[in-house]
Amino acid sequence: MFALSSSLNYQLYLPGTDMRKSFDGLCGLALGELGHSPLDGSVYIFINKARNKVKLLHWQSGGFVLYYKRLEGGTFELPKYDASVGVLQLDYTQLVMLIDGVAITNIARRKRYEKAC
Repeated sequence: MFALSSSLNYQLYLPGTDMRKSFDGLCGLALGELGHSPLDGSVYIFINKARNKVKLLHWQSGGFVLYYKRLEGGTFELPKYDASVGVLQLDYTQLVMLIDGVAITNIARRKRYEKAC
């Protein structure tokens, strides 16, 4: 079963990505540019320079899953970031908002109860 959930880590690769890259090319970016193993269970998010296409790469039990979305109109809005940083960590809510076209730059997160482990 293909599934994304709030229990996963989401890494947004910030430079514009060539969307001709598939599994191996995106794994190469995660490993070579970010220094992260694409087998670590994180979901790696890649957006093209025009910001109208996004790919999510995720390792799941024995193989990679690649999610791909192309917008027919509009663009994905990236959060503000320091240009020297190559990756931003997002949570599941931010990912969903990014994919759905909601601006995540000015969102203020309200305090919530968190159970201590």
